[in-house]
Amino acid sequence: MPNANEENPSALSQVQQRAVSELLRVSPVADDLARRFQEAGFSLALVGGSVRDALLGRLGNDLDFTTDARPEDVLKIVRPWADAVWEVGIAFGTVGCQKDARVDGVDQSFQVEVTTYRSEAYDRTSRKPEVSYGDSIEEDLVRRDFTVNAMAVALPEKEFVDPHGGLRDLAERVLRTPGTPEDSFSDDPLRMMRAARFAAQLDFEVAPDVVAAMTAMADRIEIVSAERVRDELNKLILSAHPRKGLTLLVDTGLAERVLPELPALGLERDEHHRHKDVYDHTLIVLEQAMALETDGPDLTLRLAALLHDIGKPRTRRFEKDGRVSFHHHEVVGAKMTKKRMTALKYSNELVKDVSRLVELHLRFHGYGTGEWTDSAVRRYVRDAGPLLGRLHKLTRSDCTTRNKRKANTLSRAYDGLEERIERLQEQEELDSIRPDLDGNQIMETLGVTPGPVIGQAYKFLLELRLENGPMEHDAAVAALKEWWAEQAQD
Repeated sequence: MPNANEENPSALSQVQQRAVSELLRVSPVADDLARRFQEAGFSLALVGGSVRDALLGRLGNDLDFTTDARPEDVLKIVRPWADAVWEVGIAFGTVGCQKDARVDGVDQSFQVEVTTYRSEAYDRTSRKPEVSYGDSIEEDLVRRDFTVNAMAVALPEKEFVDPHGGLRDLAERVLRTPGTPEDSFSDDPLRMMRAARFAAQLDFEVAPDVVAAMTAMADRIEIVSAERVRDELNKLILSAHPRKGLTLLVDTGLAERVLPELPALGLERDEHHRHKDVYDHTLIVLEQAMALETDGPDLTLRLAALLHDIGKPRTRRFEKDGRVSFHHHEVVGAKMTKKRMTALKYSNELVKDVSRLVELHLRFHGYGTGEWTDSAVRRYVRDAGPLLGRLHKLTRSDCTTRNKRKANTLSRAYDGLEERIERLQEQEELDSIRPDLDGNQIMETLGVTPGPVIGQAYKFLLELRLENGPMEHDAAVAALKEWWAEQAQD
């Protein structure tokens, strides 16, 4: 590959060496496919994120290609070659397929997308891009979002194509657009969110003219579908540096259009941490929650951390003693979380889980130094249900005080709560708390048939179980009969 920038030859040399190594690894698959296109009279090039990741030394088994072949011709070429083919994106010029191959003595599966040279543009009211096909790779690359994604490697000869200085920008770790950012964002406004997402994923800086265009054109994001916005937001939140991307969304005004609850936090003061506003506190909580993840990025936990205090602006009260209070902000915040996530088309299950975590995130603060009864601990576990592990992490992350003594006290208190939960779980199987009598036993004890009264009796026994712990069968029967006698009197 040629040296595209003599100003920083050392950095460029490193990325070029990484690219050669990565491309050699996938050559058995990429070159085989390229020869088939060549034999059919078409060209093929590895493109976009695949080339960027190869240069960064992180190319996976998802390979993106571009070609002058039209989609119907692509299908004719890949069908005899691939192990599976799908046409979900064919309306946009993309054919996807899976190819299983043995590379370096290891059986591997490659996910391949081949897209016809194209250009996309939005009109002022459309939510979907208009697709037109191009005839040259240069025409295709100029419509790409950023220069670091506007590089290609023509196959099988492995000729490096970089008309917009993407290699230089990659070495300098900066995001620029191939043409003017205004033209790029006018073509697809979602690219403004992609700038924030790539900044967060790659830890790159965004060029000043790109930031200026994002700020000036932020309202254009409103024509993009909620699903596309949500998907970009997820990738940003799940990245290694979400603060970087979220800050850019807030600073440019994009967050005001897609997640207005976040910039609203910057106007408030947290009553426990007056040295920083709730917005900064929220970003710290997010980063602290990330540090507690054990099985990779957790979208549910990160969303809960990001949204846990969004109820504060609506519940702010100025008290007579000069303090600022946010009473019941967790309840208000849970409702706001449900509304925002629903608008962004999140799944019902994820909306329910994140809203529940937001609602419960303050519960621990009533624990003090261990004043809770066993009954209160049982209810804490019951209310958290399968979210208990995440609630532990969220609650611990919510401590951002600079007072080490206070932080250590809170940490020790939560250690104590977790130990009590573990002890009670061993004794009582807290994860599956149920009444000591089931529905059939309730009907048998009361001599009744199925109906609303069974649910009422079940609820009574459940509350009794939470309050007192497990009961012997005879004691539970006696308690149920006593309750039933009281119902008869009423």
